[in-house]
Amino acid sequence: MGFTLGNQQQLLSKIATGNGHGENSPYFDGWKAYDSDPFHPTKNPNGVIQMGLAENEMCFDLIQEWVLNNPEASICTAAGVNEFKDIAIFQDYHGLPEFRNAVANFMGKVRGNRVTFDADRIVMSGGATGAHETMAFCLADPGDAFLVPVPYYPGFDRDLGWRTGVQLIPVACDSSNNFKVTRAALEAAYEKAQKANIRVKGLLITNPSNPLGTVLDRDTLRSLVTFINEKKIHLVCDEIYAATVFSQPSFISIAEIIEEDIECNRNLIHIVYSLSKDMGFPGFRVGIVYSYNDDVVNCARKMSSFGLVSTQTQHLIASMLSDNEFVERFIAQSAKRLKARHMRFTMELAQVGTSCLKSNGGLFVWMDLRRLLKEQTFDAEMVLWHKIIHEVKLNVSPGSSFHCPEPGWFRVCFANMDDKTMEIALSRIRNFVAQFKEPIAPRKNNRYWKSNLRLSFQSRRMDDIMMSPCMMSPHSPIPQSPLVRAT
Repeated sequence: MGFTLGNQQQLLSKIATGNGHGENSPYFDGWKAYDSDPFHPTKNPNGVIQMGLAENEMCFDLIQEWVLNNPEASICTAAGVNEFKDIAIFQDYHGLPEFRNAVANFMGKVRGNRVTFDADRIVMSGGATGAHETMAFCLADPGDAFLVPVPYYPGFDRDLGWRTGVQLIPVACDSSNNFKVTRAALEAAYEKAQKANIRVKGLLITNPSNPLGTVLDRDTLRSLVTFINEKKIHLVCDEIYAATVFSQPSFISIAEIIEEDIECNRNLIHIVYSLSKDMGFPGFRVGIVYSYNDDVVNCARKMSSFGLVSTQTQHLIASMLSDNEFVERFIAQSAKRLKARHMRFTMELAQVGTSCLKSNGGLFVWMDLRRLLKEQTFDAEMVLWHKIIHEVKLNVSPGSSFHCPEPGWFRVCFANMDDKTMEIALSRIRNFVAQFKEPIAPRKNNRYWKSNLRLSFQSRRMDDIMMSPCMMSPHSPIPQSPLVRAT
């Protein structure tokens, strides 16, 4: 008897046989295009350059120097082997005390020492992905929802919703005010959810923003606190790009706002943090839940058993982040190098008439290619993106995968490559923009990009996107796929 798809669906769970992980998107297809033809300066100089990965490789020389100078930080060296047994058998899900203290201290330094963090509120998780899911499990039930300003990181659909059953409701933001979230937009999204009988349990914000690279100002943050207090819902602040801000205006943490003279129920305030972006350690899977709610801390800590950071990693990180001289040097150098890379990238784009949203943080730019669209539709965006991937050989991420309501925006990562590779990428962009005068027309036969990109969505208006089911584009569960690193 053959094993059919029907048999499989009967034998496995709905999660196992469903598509909730979300792979049918341009975000996913861009990664597959890169994986099948990766750029290499000598072995494959005409391959696809990876510009869809928000990794921070700007300061690994400093990291390597520190590791060489501090061999005792690793239990797998002659200098550190005496601690091997104690570290290897430690399994308390509170984590090593020195690790929690070091992370709390680092979070304060990243925020200019304007606020302090309590090490007893540091809860470990398997990266920011695990931290966000833990927050969703703690704060909401299946069918409940979080409001999320658009555009937002595609992986949020998976992180908060795949296994928890939680919904994400987009909050309308657009380029007319540089995608800033407004109180009116929050009210509108909240009201739509109420009319649809959807219980809103929280508001999720990313500060600095992924994909915009912008920071929220003090007035906006105060407005968000006022909003969630009035609605009696939670505020989850993703601050994983805190140390990537390289110029004014400076980053302001929600932790600073609640210390001000403002009415605030602290039980509603939660921070998600990690070392993936600020330190460039996505492979270490160091995610942090920091909540001002005791019950959330207790529940999240119990849940952390499903995604602990290895004690070997904790030991190394504790040693590194306890070196205040190194930390201060790293933060300063990282900002300096990110600023130089950002300036180089945006100035080169400007010379060929290509602008980016003004930003001062993150590991990417929000590139505006609307003028290259034949028509202002998402179909036209897909055709342009297809050309960039397969002809220009750059994996950039289209705005539609970030739920952007306007076609023609693209997130372009610039911190995950060396200077020579960046110059090649810039040269490809310059040549591409200069080679045509007319916008690129979409094919009338929509099957063209369905067959080539495996995409199924049609042109949509802003209202359609705001109320449509979330289009997910997170990491791939397929073994050895590069999408396990996608951010």
